[in-house]
Amino acid sequence: MTTKLSRRDFLKLSATLGGFALTPSWMPRMSFAPQGVEPAGDILVVVFLRGAMDGLNAVIPHAESRYYELRPTLAIPEPQTGNDQSAIDLDGFFSLHPSLRPLKDLWDESALAIIHAVGSPDSTHSHFDAQDYMERGTPGEKNLTTGWIGRHLQSAPWLNESPFRAIGMGGIMQASLRGPIPVTTLTSIEDFHLQGRTNNLAQLQQNMASLYSLGSNFDSIAAETFSAMNALSQIDTSTYTPEGEATYPETDFGMALQQVAQIAKAEIGMEVASIDIGGWDTHNQQGVLDGTMPALLSGLASAISAFYRDLGERAKRVTLITMSEFGRRTYENGSGGTDHGHGNLMFILGGNVNGGKVYGEWPGLSAENLYGPGDLAVTTDFRDVLSEVLLKRLANPNQQNVFPNYANWKDLGILKNG
Repeated sequence: MTTKLSRRDFLKLSATLGGFALTPSWMPRMSFAPQGVEPAGDILVVVFLRGAMDGLNAVIPHAESRYYELRPTLAIPEPQTGNDQSAIDLDGFFSLHPSLRPLKDLWDESALAIIHAVGSPDSTHSHFDAQDYMERGTPGEKNLTTGWIGRHLQSAPWLNESPFRAIGMGGIMQASLRGPIPVTTLTSIEDFHLQGRTNNLAQLQQNMASLYSLGSNFDSIAAETFSAMNALSQIDTSTYTPEGEATYPETDFGMALQQVAQIAKAEIGMEVASIDIGGWDTHNQQGVLDGTMPALLSGLASAISAFYRDLGERAKRVTLITMSEFGRRTYENGSGGTDHGHGNLMFILGGNVNGGKVYGEWPGLSAENLYGPGDLAVTTDFRDVLSEVLLKRLANPNQQNVFPNYANWKDLGILKNG
């Protein structure tokens, strides 16, 4: 006797998938893209540093004495040859926090670029609003309900029917992915292996197959979920060996990037992966060489470096960017931390990056050049960076559809044309 599942039964069944879900605004019936399909442009990996990373202590303007005046106890020691407890010189003016040491090799290989004094033109110091504006791609406006990545996928001049076209790592769909294109959210590929319980997996697949005969609008969700389960369940995470002797840190972010690399290598149609790292709201006890922020920086750098090495030749078809809603105040507070600011930085990594350079116009830290109550000014709109990624690496000429009312973007020359 064939068992048919009700809508309520399906919802219960979906819960057994752990961190996996398909989260579309609408869900058409689609056929699964065959293995070997690659996107027309690069695979885009977006890392959002939630909480507002302190860009001034990540990439330090060590040649500007004002930095040390503003941060008498939080300033990172200026570069000293042979001293691994000092900043790592990049170009004589800027330097890396010593916890970002894994990024220095990528910088030297011209695979990593930095954009400083970048951010949103909106002046809000609200985490919620700033993240929302940045993920919508419409600073100061909330009229559009879609995210900038969602609009990119919708306006791209090609068809990709893979359920893995857009992936939100972490189990919750990032706002930038909102739109009409279905998004797969997952916490782990292992969710599809059900921790090795193959009998349970077979039963789950049989139950899923029965949903095809329900005869309702729910069929399309069942069909798409079934295809996704089959594809990811074939990726073996237990025996995976990264390329290039890469070693991922055993953190949520490290494991997420490793699985993005595995999915990229499986060639099942992924175009975008979005990953979050929280904990950057360092009002108290931020740390100089040890503590909260140095630990976050270390985890970020080691995971990104491992990801790039693991990709091997595929790095030529991947672009990774980091974003944060705003920066921190230029001067330290009385609690060993920094308060909400304005200008920040972005990292951009890939095989077609014109790296080894800090981009953007540096506004300086003198009092007359600060923004508002003492913030680093924004001289590069974050949409300039994303527009360049969109047009040069993602093969999408429809910039005005992705960033409406922002046609006069500035090409900084960060990327090679694809």
